[in-house]
Amino acid sequence: MNINFISGLPRSGSTLLANILMQNPKFHATATSGMVEVLFAIRNKWDELAEHKAMDEIESESRKQAVLLSVICGYHATSFNTTTNPTVFDRNRGHLAHIEMLEWALQRPIKILVPVRDVRDILASMELRWRDASKSKQVKIESQHYMNMQTVEGRCEAWSRFDQPIGLAYNRVKDAIQRGFRDRMHFVRFEDLTSSPESTMMSVYEFLGEEWFEHDFDNVIQVTKEDDRVHSMDLHQIRGRVEPVAPRWPQVLGRAADKYGGLELW
Repeated sequence: MNINFISGLPRSGSTLLANILMQNPKFHATATSGMVEVLFAIRNKWDELAEHKAMDEIESESRKQAVLLSVICGYHATSFNTTTNPTVFDRNRGHLAHIEMLEWALQRPIKILVPVRDVRDILASMELRWRDASKSKQVKIESQHYMNMQTVEGRCEAWSRFDQPIGLAYNRVKDAIQRGFRDRMHFVRFEDLTSSPESTMMSVYEFLGEEWFEHDFDNVIQVTKEDDRVHSMDLHQIRGRVEPVAPRWPQVLGRAADKYGGLELW
């Protein structure tokens, strides 16, 4: 099985990218996947078992690697077809934190598509999603950081915390580069994908080493489905046509955006 990964910043086009890729009958892309969390749990618990503690260390490590590999294959068994879908794209922002584990399980270097976007527009998008959702319900982060959520500045700070979606994802991108994995990562800028989709996707295919497929950027059908009620906000719906998206941060964030300019690592 050929498996690649999608892992980047929130509100940066990962759902759009996945559904564009799915136009190619050779490809299957997931909605947000829990596979890496399953691998993480197995890796963490493996050595706690008395049976594994008593096992020869080399044998235990060999079995652990084989189990992790079997989970990767098994997780995608129902979506993977050797005739029509020889390449799978597993999507989760946690992949960048676990490149070593994934490469050990697969016994090869991996390739990760990394959707990114001007951080100010990510924050503006989150702000607009919060405004829409909060009219009828309390979004989870509001209960966790109520005082921060009283102002635009405070909400930007809350979303940018190290343990919240934007801050966590940004730090994972930064750390993956610092760990020396830049060659495994192909950055897909939201601005490029929406304004120049064909040339942007051509660079994706070149990075993957795949034969080019003519995509229909005027009619992107959303195949991946996610129940966004778990997030309290609508986060994974895409437009059917790929077209430029004007920056919204100046109007939405105002001066609150000042500290988030120039943070690009790509």
